[in-house]
Amino acid sequence: MTETLPIVLVPGLICSPRIYAPLVPALWRHGPVMIANHIRDDSMGAIARRILSEAPPRFALAGHSMGGYIAFEIMRQAPERVAKLALINTQARPDAPEAGARRRTMITRAREGEYHAIVDGLAVNFVHPSRREDARLRRLVRDMADDVGVDGFVKQQTAMIARPDSRPTLTAIRCPTLVLTSDTDDMIPNSLSTEMADEIAGSWLVVLDNCGHLPQLEQPEETAQALVEWLRG
Repeated sequence: MTETLPIVLVPGLICSPRIYAPLVPALWRHGPVMIANHIRDDSMGAIARRILSEAPPRFALAGHSMGGYIAFEIMRQAPERVAKLALINTQARPDAPEAGARRRTMITRAREGEYHAIVDGLAVNFVHPSRREDARLRRLVRDMADDVGVDGFVKQQTAMIARPDSRPTLTAIRCPTLVLTSDTDDMIPNSLSTEMADEIAGSWLVVLDNCGHLPQLEQPEETAQALVEWLRG
């Protein structure tokens, strides 16, 4: 019997397991798939510890956006347990002061009943400009945000405000690493993916065309293909 490698997928901000649904059939053929819950704690350290407590002893790890920040924390806490790493539309840098201020404003607004308005505003920049009028994608983003809820959203934002700078740790990553990004990511510019790929020895960079911040939903076949090649490599 061919040995399989469990796969742990970590969603991004206001994203739930639905973000990975289009990819699971392709990934599942290569090993059992776990989608991490990242809405129960309000610090990167605590989120990573809980995921590690629930994850298999050794696994392939893929993190999207905020999930990438969590993946870096997992690598700090237990690098020996991560056999492969995929960083999807994410970055290694911490929040700049103005980004932290925006997050605190969103926390206040969410607590005051404006959660859906915040989500709708974020959704505009989540996708490629050609998909901004796609009602199905807007509905899916709203549904995922409802899965996360206001309390989960506040915890996520709190964790991201205080996250550490992961750039100093990039050169310590030794496992096979995929850095996947999009040509038009209005949330995290793909130049920051190039920055990561340049520092992680032996990593490979994939840039998807005609795609925004949500490649799993916008370009699911291409995203699945890149991840399958990563798992096979």
